[in-house]
Amino acid sequence: MDFVKSIFIAASGLKAQNGRMRIIAENIANADSTGRTPQEEPYRRKIPTFRATLDRELNAEVVELGRVEIDKTAFKERYDPGHPAADASGNVKMPNVSTLIEMTDMREAQRSYEANLNLIQSTRRMLQKTIDILRA
Repeated sequence: MDFVKSIFIAASGLKAQNGRMRIIAENIANADSTGRTPQEEPYRRKIPTFRATLDRELNAEVVELGRVEIDKTAFKERYDPGHPAADASGNVKMPNVSTLIEMTDMREAQRSYEANLNLIQSTRRMLQKTIDILRA
């Protein structure tokens, strides 16, 4: 039963990291998304969170993607007087997304995803070896 439990726990990690990568990809895709008018705000960075929940069927804690928080840091400004979203002084509010931070977060999420996948594969191999031993 512990084999199955470890597979389900790792699978919850896969699902959570997949959701995290989706949010990071959205941030990267909108790194240059400004407002259409000077009053309209540009895209705000989203921050994924995780939460541990008790899976009563497994009697184990699993991880889930939690609430998606909005990053409240200030927007960057870029001087572009010809832009439709430029204010009276010619500045345009730019999203508070740093592609360097997002790419670092994406790499971390990928590594966590791979670690969970490796755990599932290792557990599967151990389970197969156990079955082979019992057959012999």
